[in-house]
Amino acid sequence: MARRPWRAGVVTAAAVTLLGPLAGLLWAALAPDVTYVIVQGEAVLAEPESQGPIGIDARFALICLVAGLLCGAAAYRAGGRGNDIALLLGLAVGGSAAAVLAWQTGHLIGLAEYRDALATARDGTTVTGVADLRAKGFLVFWPLPAVGAYGVLEVVFKRLLPGDRGEPGPGEADEIGGYELDLESSPAGRDVDGRER
Repeated sequence: MARRPWRAGVVTAAAVTLLGPLAGLLWAALAPDVTYVIVQGEAVLAEPESQGPIGIDARFALICLVAGLLCGAAAYRAGGRGNDIALLLGLAVGGSAAAVLAWQTGHLIGLAEYRDALATARDGTTVTGVADLRAKGFLVFWPLPAVGAYGVLEVVFKRLLPGDRGEPGPGEADEIGGYELDLESSPAGRDVDGRER
C-alpha cells in the first residue's frame, strides 16, 4: 500500500517533466524577435527602449502558468484519497524540471546560427537574437500554479473527507489511538471523578 502513492508521485513528476521541452518549443515559436547590433564582437540591443526582451519573459511566464494550472487540474482529477502528498510532490518536482527544460529547449532553438553570426559578423551588422529568459524567477511559474490549482480544487470540491471514517488509528476529534474518547461534559455542580486531593 505504501508503494502505490509514491509510484503515483513518480509518474506525475515524469509526465510533467516531459511536457517541458514541448513548452520550450512553443515559447521559441511565440517569442518576439529581438534585433541586436554587433559592436566589437558583442551583441547590443538595436533599440534600447524595445519591449522585446520583456515580451520574451512574459510569454515564458504565461506558457508556464497555463501549463502549471492544467497539470494541477489533471493531477487532481486523476488522483484519489491516500496519494495527495505524493501527487503534490510530483507536481512540484516535475513542474520545476519542466520549467528548466522549457527554458533550455527554447533557448537552444537558433542558438548555433546566432553564435555563428556573432563570431563572423562585422561591426554594425544586425542579427536576430534567440529566446532567453532574463527573469529567472519565472521558473517557479510552473510548479507553484500546479500545486496551487491542486489545493484550490481540493478546497472547492472537498474530495478528502475530514477524519479517518472508521479506519484504524486516530484521526477524528473523539479518537485517541484508534479508541473512542468520551467527550461528555460533567453535570453542572458535580465532579464525576470525585474530589481532587
